[in-house]
Amino acid sequence: MRCLNSLVFLVGMAALVLLTNCSSKIDPTFLSTDITNASFGKDFKLSDHNGDIRSLNDFKDKVVVLFFGYTNCPDICPSIMGKLAGAIKKLGKDSNRVQVLFVSVDPEHDTPELLKQYVSTFNPTFLGLSGDLQTTRNLAKKFKIIFQKQAGITPDNYTMDHSTGVFIFDVTGSLRLYVNSSTSMDIISHDILELLKTS
Repeated sequence: MRCLNSLVFLVGMAALVLLTNCSSKIDPTFLSTDITNASFGKDFKLSDHNGDIRSLNDFKDKVVVLFFGYTNCPDICPSIMGKLAGAIKKLGKDSNRVQVLFVSVDPEHDTPELLKQYVSTFNPTFLGLSGDLQTTRNLAKKFKIIFQKQAGITPDNYTMDHSTGVFIFDVTGSLRLYVNSSTSMDIISHDILELLKTS
């Protein structure tokens, strides 16, 4: 009878552990905007700053953080990239399971060399991505991103108006989160960790 009671206790504990694990996988607690099951932003195919063609499938088993910007951006892009770098640093060893991708909305200016230099100033593991102008327009449309060149005093003195949201994919390549430009580094880090824990 004592053995039977012990067996029942062990089975009960095992079931409790399984239920707890299942619960944590089903119910992550996100602090940014949950866009799980979004019908847009399925994939991309762009060249990285090393000249390799990249798609989501290349980063299988990693959380992918995608941001559209340009290297000459005077304020918002460096601010967001700085937050992303800080968020990744806070993850410690889990940072190896995250890939940040910076997509240029100014491909006529942002050469692979410029992209590499730019993203590396934030984190050497970050990758800069680009395509030709039409490819960039098509991809921006898929992600509901708007960008437009604003002429300056001279041809080289211009700015790019663009959407500033960050998209985060889970390790299966599914779009899960949208992060706006005012979101803190701590929230970004928290939500990435939630995705890693529940994947």
